[in-house]
Amino acid sequence: MYQAPYFRSDGSAGESVTLPSSLFNGVVHGGAVHQAVRAYLANRRAGTVARKNRARVAGGSRKPWRQKGTGRARQGTIRAVHWRGGGMAFPPRPRSWSQRVPRRVRALARTSAFNSRASEGRVAVIERFDFEVPKTRELAGLLGRIGMPGKTLMLTSGVNRELYLSSRNLEGARVLPFGEESPYDIVWSGMVIIEEAALESLTDAAPLREGPRRRPIRQAGDDSADGEEA
Repeated sequence: MYQAPYFRSDGSAGESVTLPSSLFNGVVHGGAVHQAVRAYLANRRAGTVARKNRARVAGGSRKPWRQKGTGRARQGTIRAVHWRGGGMAFPPRPRSWSQRVPRRVRALARTSAFNSRASEGRVAVIERFDFEVPKTRELAGLLGRIGMPGKTLMLTSGVNRELYLSSRNLEGARVLPFGEESPYDIVWSGMVIIEEAALESLTDAAPLREGPRRRPIRQAGDDSADGEEA
């Protein structure tokens, strides 16, 4: 069982929490992580590069000069690969670089990446990212109070638009909803900060902290009145 530092929404430190064993089970499979990261980077390639070979270069339908008697080397066409402006030998052609990774390997790679960061003490839990409006300065101050140097991956419980907009101008900061991160995102980061509600959304995860629970944040479009039961 891995322990992770806990921070309140204002950046103050709390007691350490135990990470759920359903995700942080201690298994680190380097081969699966390597395969998933390679596939992620390969799938980002456009594969649209192209060059012309001798057949696609315009001109050169006749010999540039006669075969003998000029004192120069014999040439057959100006489209040859050693001519300036000629074709290219074995040119690259448009192709697909996509790679497919089996679903179970992707799941193993994600779990292994999380366990690798947790074993190094580079996973933290935060109560919530409380941003009513996008404020880059407030997010930079929060990360400074937490003490997160380098690249930071923030995983939220659902889509957090205000946090995402706040992080766009911060170098080395990335915001994703929990569950949508790839093994590459986890390996890319130096520190992973996960919202408490995101970890508790796991099926067999117990509450990370004892004591009274905070009231759930009311979502936009929720027409039910506060305190009413369906």
